[in-house]
This record gives sequence, structure tokens and C-alpha cells, in this order.
Amino acid sequence: MIELPVIEPTTETQPPSTPLHRKPSWLRVKLPVGENFTKVRKIVDEYKLHTICQSGNCPNMGECWGAGTATFMILGNVCTRSCTFCAVATGRPNEYDTDEPRRVAEAIKLMGVKHAVITSVNRDELKDRGAEIWYQTVIEVKKLNPHTTIETLIPDVKGNWEALYRMISAGQEVVSHNMETVKRLYRRVRPQAKYERSLEQIQRIKEYGKRTKSGIMLGLGETDEEVFEAMDDLVAHGLDVLTLGQYLQPTKMHLEVAEYIHPDKFAFFKEEGLKRGLKYVESGALVRSSYHAERHVNV
Repeated sequence: MIELPVIEPTTETQPPSTPLHRKPSWLRVKLPVGENFTKVRKIVDEYKLHTICQSGNCPNMGECWGAGTATFMILGNVCTRSCTFCAVATGRPNEYDTDEPRRVAEAIKLMGVKHAVITSVNRDELKDRGAEIWYQTVIEVKKLNPHTTIETLIPDVKGNWEALYRMISAGQEVVSHNMETVKRLYRRVRPQAKYERSLEQIQRIKEYGKRTKSGIMLGLGETDEEVFEAMDDLVAHGLDVLTLGQYLQPTKMHLEVAEYIHPDKFAFFKEEGLKRGLKYVESGALVRSSYHAERHVNV
């Protein structure tokens, strides 16, 4: 890979970090209320579904549910991984539900969702990593909602490329796999994942012919140069869309926030990402993987 020059940001692009004893004003979110929010919550509960919005303590739940959309989490709500940043429960998952694909499809129809985002926990104990449920879910959603576009945010398949191809072969428009952090912090943040393996997964998704997407959290102690390196690596492996957001500590048992990144710095990283060859960069303190996902279908 050709090494791109590192651009040293000026002091104007690096506002001082915010003291960590309090969250800055730009991280304030509205309480989830309203008719649409209540409707979405009722449908999710009625169909006994899981959402990453709830399991992951997403700060945008009020905005997204208020707009009538949600990110569905299939294959249960217990993950086999123990990532040190994630609020999703870790442990031994129950048997997966073969009727779940139908219920997800019906819920999406009831919500009138035009662009659906589906994710899942890691199911490392399954030989196919849950690929068949992934495939059937997308098939059922498309069957019942033929005009709905789909983004699937898939987990690390641990190099099971046969499982990967099954997951992404059902007709979804966007396939996302999050890097989550920079290379140096991988062992600390994602102890059961590998930086190079996730890059290869993204490359294989691109070679399969899908629009590719990934996300990175900032505020874990990474340097600007390490963010640039991750961007360059992602571009070299065929990434189309990148999301950048602020890491927020879910509980005292998770990694502490090292820094609250200023909005101007997020804007700077967006410009850098576009300069380095990414087609679209969604960058901001409250940005999460599925935030404004409908914008990423045709960029």
C-alpha cells in the first residue's frame, strides 16, 4: 500500500479537550418521547424483538424511534464476545429463534420503514456464526417489504468466509462491519477480534459487489495519526462509507472515556476521510453506525 503523507492539523482544528468530570454540552440528547416513539416501542415489544438502540444504550434512540425507525438486533441479545466498550450482555446465548426473520419483516412493514438496518450479536458458538438466520431475515424482509432498502451490520465471522458469503447474499444494499477502534487499541477494546481480519472481511464484502461501510469510536486514547492510518487501511481494502462517533462509557465496568472530542475535530476528520478517498463520512459526537443510514445507500 502506498503510504499517504500524514497531515498535521493546525491548532485551529484541535480545540482543547473537555474535562472528563462532566459531559460537554454537545453530548446532550433529548428524552425519548412522542407518538412515533411510543408506536415503535409497542411494535418491538409486541413482536418480542431486540434492538441495538436499547441493548447498546444508543443516545439517538429518541430521534430515530421518533422518526419511526429502529435498528433490529437478531440472534438474541446475549453476545459471545466480551468487548470492553459494549453495553450488550455477554455470556452463553440461548438457542436462536427460527421464527425471528418473519417477525422482523412484519415489524418493519408495520413501521413503514423505507430503509431498514439489521445487526446481531456475535454467535461464535454456532458453526455458521448465525449466517442462515441472517440470510432468512433479509429474504423475509425483502419479500414483505419489496421497496425497503436494507443495511446489514454484521459481526466478525472469525475468518469463516463461507458464512460471510451466506450472510451477504440475500439482496441487502449495504453491508457494514465495524472496525470500532484503531489498530494499537484493538487488543484492549476488542480482545477477541483482529484488526487485519476485520479489514479482510471488508475487502471480501467489497469484492462480492456490496456497498461497504464501517464505524470507528473516538475518545479511547487514539492519536490523529492512528485515525489517519485506519482511514488509509479502510480505503485500501475497499471501504465506501465511514462513521465516526464519540465513545461513551456504558457502565463503570467498561473502558473509561479518555477524551471528549470537540465537534470541530469531528468536522476535521470528516474532511480528512474524504480527502483520503472515502465516498462518504458521517462524523459527529452522537453519530452511531446506523445514524442517518438511509443516506448511505447510494453515495
